[in-house]
Amino acid sequence: MAKNFKMNKTLMVIVMFIVLVTSSCVPTKDLKYLQSNHEQKDTLVMSQLVKKPYRIQSNDILVINIKTIDATLTEMFQVSDGNRNIVNEQIIYFEGFNVDDHGNIRIPILGEVAVLGKTTEEIRLNIEKRLLEEYFNEEAELFITVKLAGIRYTINGEIKSPGTNIIYNERATIMDAISNSGDILITGDRKEVIIVRQYPHGVEMHTVNLLDRKAIESPYYYLQPNDFILINPLKQKSWGTGTTGIQTMTTIITALSLVTSIILLSRL
Repeated sequence: MAKNFKMNKTLMVIVMFIVLVTSSCVPTKDLKYLQSNHEQKDTLVMSQLVKKPYRIQSNDILVINIKTIDATLTEMFQVSDGNRNIVNEQIIYFEGFNVDDHGNIRIPILGEVAVLGKTTEEIRLNIEKRLLEEYFNEEAELFITVKLAGIRYTINGEIKSPGTNIIYNERATIMDAISNSGDILITGDRKEVIIVRQYPHGVEMHTVNLLDRKAIESPYYYLQPNDFILINPLKQKSWGTGTTGIQTMTTIITALSLVTSIILLSRL
């Protein structure tokens, strides 16, 4: 009877050990990005969002370059040397055109120009029209470029390199931001990535499941300037037993060894 009790007790300990190990580990399925539930390996997603140009919002920064054959007259419209390469965030901040709370930018000579809700192409055409009407003629060969000064975003939580970064491109995805920040840690929740996004009417929060391939079709998969990305921790992190089988086993063995030592010392 005592023998059976000891065997049952040992078996119970082994079962509890296995359950604890398996439940404490982070399974592979919670780490693989853009998984598919179908056997089809290659997919082609045509998102309507990709075709929609970004519309300017407050706090965006624009880079505007104006060139003509009359260099002297052109210099009046430049904040700085138009040939200077923009290499960091500080130069962008001081030399770019910041969109104020009213949705305007201030251009030398032209004054305030309304840009809120417009695309960069619409802004370019508007500036070009005003310059041709007020300052230049067709012979001046006016050439204007209007671009976003990169996509500025902030990422925090279970990410290797949290902080604020800029992707110098006109279009970028959440995956680009994550890769640019060193990838999500093994303890990060890829299933519910939170996007805090600014809109003219206020701030909204959205979630994207990066484990599902359908995330590519989400309207929040593509970044917008000033997005805040939050990666919350998985429950395994709060348990403190480890994120892999080896880590969990080591933690449990250490704990059992400590308990055993205490029991043996108490009997002395």
